[in-house]
Amino acid sequence: MSQLNDISLVAQVVVFNNTKAFDQLVKKYQSPIRRFFLNQTCGDSELSDDLAQDTFIKAYTNMASFKNLSNFSTWLYRIAYNVFYDYIRSRRETDDLDSKEVDSLNCVDQVNVGQQMDIYQSLKMLKEIERTCITLFYMEDLSIDKIAGVTGIPTGTVKSHLSRGKEKLATYLKQNGYDGN
Repeated sequence: MSQLNDISLVAQVVVFNNTKAFDQLVKKYQSPIRRFFLNQTCGDSELSDDLAQDTFIKAYTNMASFKNLSNFSTWLYRIAYNVFYDYIRSRRETDDLDSKEVDSLNCVDQVNVGQQMDIYQSLKMLKEIERTCITLFYMEDLSIDKIAGVTGIPTGTVKSHLSRGKEKLATYLKQNGYDGN
């Protein structure tokens, strides 16, 4: 039923240029998209807000290209995924050769405050694609098939990234006092 409502709202935006219908889509998906970016940026709320805003601007301007071949949420996460990797690519071009490894730079250094920051620290240990898969699967509750649709990689590869990422997170957290009890 939710997907049917999304399609109805998309149709209203495309056909009638109904901005109120788009506002409803934004309200529905704003928190999950922002949370996705918070996890990708390891807690940088300002950057996450900027990236989320870029995502919704791109979604609005490209709404007519939504063909209903997947759920609207999958299409929106795909845009968010592309927005994030466009941001990463732009940072790589401007980083000088003496800077830290790019994966570490994806997460902004912040003061360590409690478990939330420990999670963000542990996410820094992952490769970009592992972090994306972990975030979408465990934090956004997307299925492996949907993650494959968002990232454009095969389901078997998604499973591999999830497995490696989970193993790295477990090792890091155990080494830092989280023993699972």
